[in-house]
Amino acid sequence: MKRQILVCASGVVIGAFLTAAWVSSPLQWPHESTIQAQTPRAVSAKNDAGLPLPASTPYFTPEELANIRVYEVANVSVVNITTSMAQYDHFFMLQTPGEGSGSGSVLDKEGHVLTNYHVVEGAEEIDVTLANDNNFAAELIGFDKETDIAVLKINAPTEQLYPINLGTSDGLRVGQRVYALGNPFGLDGTLTTGIISSLNRTPSENARRRSLKALIQTDAAMNPGNSGGPLLNTNAEVIGMNIAIATKTGQNAGVGFAIPANRIRRIVPEL
Repeated sequence: MKRQILVCASGVVIGAFLTAAWVSSPLQWPHESTIQAQTPRAVSAKNDAGLPLPASTPYFTPEELANIRVYEVANVSVVNITTSMAQYDHFFMLQTPGEGSGSGSVLDKEGHVLTNYHVVEGAEEIDVTLANDNNFAAELIGFDKETDIAVLKINAPTEQLYPINLGTSDGLRVGQRVYALGNPFGLDGTLTTGIISSLNRTPSENARRRSLKALIQTDAAMNPGNSGGPLLNTNAEVIGMNIAIATKTGQNAGVGFAIPANRIRRIVPEL
């Protein structure tokens, strides 16, 4: 009996000691260290424009990281284009101001900007807004109406210009993931994604532009204002320039078209 009492008393003393040690220990709850280890790391990487890039944490899937990378790399090279022109009301014989909007890509440090000709066609004034929201007056340097390609020129500081990475349209495959970047409805820096739906398309509704053939078809969402913006691959390289959508309502219906990059490469130097 005495031995049993002694053992019980020892157990109480040892238990009290362990409890005191546990309470005084900074590691009271093992899961706290696990939570701290899962806290996202601070964003430290930056792109060429000095904007932060997301850290490679387990909170982003590989697909999400690819999307984020494409946007961060290419968005600094995409511009918003606004135009103003005189329109005539033939009924009242009055002149009224008109406005237009589209997208474009910085081609080089000299301030050349690539866009669709129909974005600036007939414009009396052209303004280009960079990704940093700085605005510059633009001049139409050259255009090819048949292929709907135009080149503008702005006098912007070289440190504010980030040329787009112009790739190639060789080897494109149906089903390949692509990204459309632009300014639909004037909402700058908008990224949409989809796949190449078909190649070598000639939209019948663009018959008035007879050379608009062999286009890239994609289901990446395009809307008014996306015209002139880049169509990119997962390496953030331009494989085409967004040009039109097939729709009866004027809104996106999942059928968009882009001029292949190889055609742009061939025509732009001539302009």
